[in-house]
This record gives sequence, C-alpha cells and structure tokens, in this order.
Amino acid sequence: MLRFTRPLLQASRLSTGLHGLPVHPNPLPELTKTYESTLTALSSIPKHAAYRQGAEALTLKKLEIVQSANGDIAQAEKQLDEGPIEQSIVIAKDELGLVGKMAEWKAYVSPLPYVCAAD
Repeated sequence: MLRFTRPLLQASRLSTGLHGLPVHPNPLPELTKTYESTLTALSSIPKHAAYRQGAEALTLKKLEIVQSANGDIAQAEKQLDEGPIEQSIVIAKDELGLVGKMAEWKAYVSPLPYVCAAD
C-alpha cells in the first residue's frame, strides 16, 4: 500500500464505533505529542517515586509502539490494544492530566509517622 493512501483510508472511516468519540483526522502525531508531554510532565516528580517509574515505563513503551507503526494506524491500534486509536488519545490525555494531579498532591511523599499518645 502506498503511503499517501493511508490518510485517505483514515478519512473514509466515518465512526469510531463509540458514542461521543469522533474520528480524529491525524491521530498518530497527536498521540506522539501527548506521550512526549506526559514524559516531560513526569520529570517534575522524583525518580524514586513508584508512580513516576511505572507511568514512565508504560508511556515509553506506548510511544515506541506508535513510532514503530510508521504511520500505520491499524498496526498501532493492534499493538496498543486499547480499542480505536481515538480511545488511546483519550487515555493518554487522561494520564497526562493525572501526572499534574500527582505532582500537585505530592502523592509520592511519605506521610509523617503516626505517634501514639502515651497513656
């Protein structure tokens, strides 16, 4: 299949099959940008934090899948295994939002030790 026909095939898709989730005109660059933004945002959380380690590993793996797809949306959908590529975009944006919340809440900081009052 010629590369210039891929956008035409994507444009011919009328629905994602999910109510309220429209077809994205150019999903792979959007997904790549969102994954890269997530990795940038994760750098504000300490490296020792379990959340950062897990989210960073998962985001790097997904970014690698999208980049290795070479513009083939069907291949990216199959390897990501998250449903339509538009749903992967929603999931990635949700994760990006969660990174900001985790940094705001400082969820990676251990709480102060609980000290019982002496009787």
